[in-house]
This record gives sequence, C-alpha cells and structure tokens, in this order.
Amino acid sequence: MFRAFLYLIVFLLVMSVVRSVLGIVTKAFSGLSSSTSPQAGASSSRPPSSPPTGGELKKDPVCGTFISTATAFQKSSGGQTYYFCSTECRDKFPG
Repeated sequence: MFRAFLYLIVFLLVMSVVRSVLGIVTKAFSGLSSSTSPQAGASSSRPPSSPPTGGELKKDPVCGTFISTATAFQKSSGGQTYYFCSTECRDKFPG
C-alpha cells in the first residue's frame, strides 16, 4: 500500500515537471513563430505598421513606383539625385 502511494506521488511530481518544461518550450516556439511570421487570420495586439510619414514622394525611374524620399535608396548621377524603392532598382539604373 505504501509503495503504491509512493509511486503515485513520484508520478505526479514527474508529470508536473514535464508539464512545466513543455509549457516553457511551447511559449518559446510560439514567441518565435509569431515574431517572425504572423499567421493569416491571427489577431495581433499591435496595430499594423504604417509606412513612415514625411518626405516628398518621388517616382522610381526603374520600376515606376512612388517612394518617400525619407526611406528611398538614393543615387547621384550627373548632378541629379535619383530615388529608388530597392537596392535592386538602384543597381539596374544605367546612370
């Protein structure tokens, strides 16, 4: 009888430790997955990020998109400054 009671106590302690470890591991992985790639349909506590405000809009001469001068990649050529949406567009520009 005493042996069965002792096994029950040990079993409960082991299960408690396993549950705690699994909880910690689960929180770590859920924190990683939500910070790197939020799933579609999952609600977030923070509002969606908006583009930075400020800066004049300039047209990218390579792809034609409009980009804020505050966040654009720049390249000077022939005394004129050109604004690009990405480094790829900037590198494609012939000037």
